[in-house]
Amino acid sequence: MEIINFTPLSAFIGGILIGLAAFLLLLLNGRIFGISGIVSQIFSKDRDNRSWRISIVLGLLAGAFLIHLFIGTPEKMETVSNMRLIIGGILVGIGTRLGSGCTSGHGVCGISRLSMRSIMATLNFMVWAIITVSIFGSGFSN
Repeated sequence: MEIINFTPLSAFIGGILIGLAAFLLLLLNGRIFGISGIVSQIFSKDRDNRSWRISIVLGLLAGAFLIHLFIGTPEKMETVSNMRLIIGGILVGIGTRLGSGCTSGHGVCGISRLSMRSIMATLNFMVWAIITVSIFGSGFSN
């Protein structure tokens, strides 16, 4: 299996930025930077906390757009049908509900607060990710 475009510097910088964003949101707003919780609460009846949640989602979308604009699309991308993407999205949504959060909430914020629940959830995410890649392939092979 050949790994393409391993970029430790950009991964390191991205990790620092995610950690900084999580730290600032907790420090300034007292909130956890868990994307599934942020997105799900956009549609709640509590309108007071909606604006910062929308800002985070728009920032994520803008960041992805800017990376695409300045760096472009990776040379080697696996194309997936829309139905497969929809089913995958639904399964991720179900998983975040069952796991009481997503990898950003548990993996970044929960582990940094030494939450045993988050540590166990993140270990569970990683085990299933390894199993899934082992069965279905990583998308990085020729």
